[in-house]
Amino acid sequence: MILVLLSAGHADAQSKKLQKATFGMGCFWCSEALFQRLDGVTSVRSGYEGGSVANPSYEEVCTGTTGHAEVIELTYDPAKIKYDDLLEVFWKSHDPTTLNRQGADVGTQYRSVIFYHNDEQKQIAEKYKKELNDTRAYGKPVVTAIDKASAFYVAEGYHQDYFNKNSNQPYCRLVILPKLEKLEKVFKAKLKPH
Repeated sequence: MILVLLSAGHADAQSKKLQKATFGMGCFWCSEALFQRLDGVTSVRSGYEGGSVANPSYEEVCTGTTGHAEVIELTYDPAKIKYDDLLEVFWKSHDPTTLNRQGADVGTQYRSVIFYHNDEQKQIAEKYKKELNDTRAYGKPVVTAIDKASAFYVAEGYHQDYFNKNSNQPYCRLVILPKLEKLEKVFKAKLKPH
């Protein structure tokens, strides 16, 4: 009897294990603000990934010469939100058909990219991308890169929690707020309770 209880407790602990997901979809200020609001996402950090320079600064990444993308690395509880759901928000919250560009932001640092952390994430992302292209969901091919996660470098402190700290700034009101309003409409059931 004791053995059965211990096994059940162990299985329960396993199901509560948090996982990571990493997405690049243009400016990380926008991405961070969106994913912070999803129920099951426990933390979001803005940073840089996919480049060749160790510990790059924002200024270096902005030159486009380091190879890094502006990304968010999030930690989530798969018992509350599935990776597929995170991908749905990712695909529907930016234009995955533009190469190295999101709106007015141009350069390889703004590329659409999924950095997968395990084979399951890779398979789910590739399947989802194929379905989007097969159904011509965007009318143009999805160019999002699906790459193995590499070194993640946390961005400078002033980039973290940017929208929540600077919501009155013009960029936040004109660019981020409309994305949040769309998130509220399209993904209302997936948002954290107010």
